[in-house]
Amino acid sequence: MKIALIGAGNVATCLGPRLKEAGHEITAVYSRTVESARILADRLGATYTTDLKAVPASDAAIVMLKDDALKELAPAIAGSLNSALLLHTAGSVPMDIWREASAKKYGVLYPMQTFSKESRIDWSQVPLFIEGSSAQILNDIRQLALTISPDVTPLSSEGRRKLHLAAVFTCNFSNHMYAIAEQLLKTEGVPFRVMLPLVRETARKVESIKPQDAQTGPAVRGDRKVIDEHLALLKDNPEFAELYRLISIDINKELK
Repeated sequence: MKIALIGAGNVATCLGPRLKEAGHEITAVYSRTVESARILADRLGATYTTDLKAVPASDAAIVMLKDDALKELAPAIAGSLNSALLLHTAGSVPMDIWREASAKKYGVLYPMQTFSKESRIDWSQVPLFIEGSSAQILNDIRQLALTISPDVTPLSSEGRRKLHLAAVFTCNFSNHMYAIAEQLLKTEGVPFRVMLPLVRETARKVESIKPQDAQTGPAVRGDRKVIDEHLALLKDNPEFAELYRLISIDINKELK
């Protein structure tokens, strides 16, 4: 397919090369900033632009923008690329944003993964969740998605919202815990890398047993002595102490 990329951020930087590797032609990269569009377009052998009206006619346009920008630009994208299959990659934005923008052919291609421009993504391990404006469009999106990953599942906008919520707990909140751990370790001059074997083993366990069954630590044991000691250590970080207390109670309701 001839595919235009609308956006040049983390998702586009990871997905663009995969599309090219799969044999698709990237016709153009659009971004509000010239430099980010140029860098990705040069990598993909495409043109770049900061003007939606300058994006060439394409079979599909994959829109990879922040939610607010997607909502703002959807009507202009639909107006400029009205013959293309319009897809967005947002977890929490409903498919009907395209209908409201008067798009003709549209849907969603949601890769359930965390992306950064420096990442090397194994796309064979990335689940893709798709939605289409008709049965035929959904099939077209499935065929496109299967060139990216073998793991493709149709899912409604409501289901995708809940999936995105689960992903926030799984990824974003877990990473915030890493950031807190790094801050606590830093006061003792200990590098965060000492936690990496623990991170890996925690992730490995839930590949074979349920997360609830994998839970360890003072909260699940109901060890109030250790919990109180930890809370005392956090006296200078009351926000961390409150977070520790609430999570401990959620793990073991008897701690209330």
